[in-house]
Amino acid sequence: MRASEHPNNAPGIPMLFPPWLENLQVKYFNKLVKPLSRVMPGMATITHRGRRSGKPYETIVTAYRSGDTVAIALAHGKTDWVKNVLVAGEADLRVGRRTLHLVNPRIVPAGGDPTGLPRMARLQVGRVAVFVADVSHDAAA
Repeated sequence: MRASEHPNNAPGIPMLFPPWLENLQVKYFNKLVKPLSRVMPGMATITHRGRRSGKPYETIVTAYRSGDTVAIALAHGKTDWVKNVLVAGEADLRVGRRTLHLVNPRIVPAGGDPTGLPRMARLQVGRVAVFVADVSHDAAA
């Protein structure tokens, strides 16, 4: 199967990596990197709930922050964690020892307007879609 035929490939949210690399990353690489994700620059863990099962999941991502905006390039397309967070409307992002509560999740499609995105995300939005969310400062969150 080619990336263009993969279920993660959606309009405006292209999947850049071939499916075999996606499978390799999910099966092996993520397990190796997870313990290091707390100390590796740019690495973060997004905690979300399954949209049907309600089961909690953790996914390793590369997050960029500028002020109260967090952005994550979606080179793997519209994956399950993206769908889960969009449906839930919130998630938690662990960056180092800090946990940020994310609200108002949205997607800037590939080629979309990069205004307000962190610098590294602006550089990528021409080619990939970018997941964007706001950091909540609500004490109840």
